[in-house]
Amino acid sequence: MIDVTLENFESEVIAASMTQPVLVDFWAEWCGPCKAIGPILEKLEGAYGGAFKLAKINSDEEQQLSAAFGIRSIPTVILMKNGQPVDGFMGALPEGKVREFLDKHVQAQEGEPEEEELPAEEPGAADPAAQLEKLQHAVATDPSNDDARFDYVKALLLAGRVADAQRAFEPVANKAGVSRKIDALARWLDAVKFAEGGAQLAEFDAKIAANKRDFEARFARARLLMAKQQWTAAMDELLEILMRDKAWNEDLARKTYIAILEIIEPPKAKVADGQIPPDDPTVATYRRRLSSVVLS
Repeated sequence: MIDVTLENFESEVIAASMTQPVLVDFWAEWCGPCKAIGPILEKLEGAYGGAFKLAKINSDEEQQLSAAFGIRSIPTVILMKNGQPVDGFMGALPEGKVREFLDKHVQAQEGEPEEEELPAEEPGAADPAAQLEKLQHAVATDPSNDDARFDYVKALLLAGRVADAQRAFEPVANKAGVSRKIDALARWLDAVKFAEGGAQLAEFDAKIAANKRDFEARFARARLLMAKQQWTAAMDELLEILMRDKAWNEDLARKTYIAILEIIEPPKAKVADGQIPPDDPTVATYRRRLSSVVLS
C-alpha cells in the first residue's frame, strides 16, 4: 500500500498500472465508511499475494486528483490497468463483495490463501451494515437521544439512503432551530434535495466566472458540493462568500459552514488515560480559517 499525491501519481499509479493492476482508494480522515473499507483493501492486497497494488489518495489533500477522476463521494475505489480506469465502486462494501469485484480483474498469486470463508464471518464494528443496525436500534430504544439519531441519519446519508435518512430525521426536524446537530442534518438534507433538482456545477462556475460577487451562485455551488459530500470544497466556496460579505443573506454562508464542520467532526472519545484526543486536523484547519475570516 502506498500513499499517492499529485507528485508521485504518474509513477505510482499510471506507470505502475502498465505492468500490474492498481487499486486506487479515494478516502478522507473524517469519512467513517472509508475507515471500514480501508483495512479490507489492505488485507486483500496481502491475501492476493501481489496480484494488485493498493494506492490510497486523500481526497481532501489531493483535490486535483479527485477532480480529475470525477469523485462525487467517498470512499470511491477505482481499478487501473494500462494507465486507464477499467472499473470501480463506491461505498464500503463487505469483504466478500470486494473479492467478487477483484476476481473479475485479477487472480490471486499461487501459494497465497484466499480465505474464501472470511466473508461469512460475523459482522464486526467495522461492518457498515452492522453499524447502521446498531444505530437504528439505539434510536428505536431511545427516540429522544438526539446524538444517536444524528449518527444514524448521518450514516444513512453517507450510505446514500436519502429517503431512509429523511424519514429518520422527520421526528426531530422541529429542533433544527435549537440543536446544532439537527440543524446540520437539516442543511445537508436540503442540499441533497437541491442537487436532486438537476443543477450542475458547470452552470454556477460560469456565473461565478462572470461575477465573483454572485453569492447566490457561490452558495448554490457549495450546496451541490455538500450534497456530493465534497466537504472541504464546499467550505472553500462558502469562505469565498464570507471573505466578501460576512453577513450575506442573514449569515447563511457562515451557518452552513458551521453545519459542515458539525457533520465531519469525528465523535469525541476519551483515550485510556482519560484525556480527550486532539481535534481532527481537517476540522481544526477549517475552524481556524473561519475564525480568521470572521474576526478579520
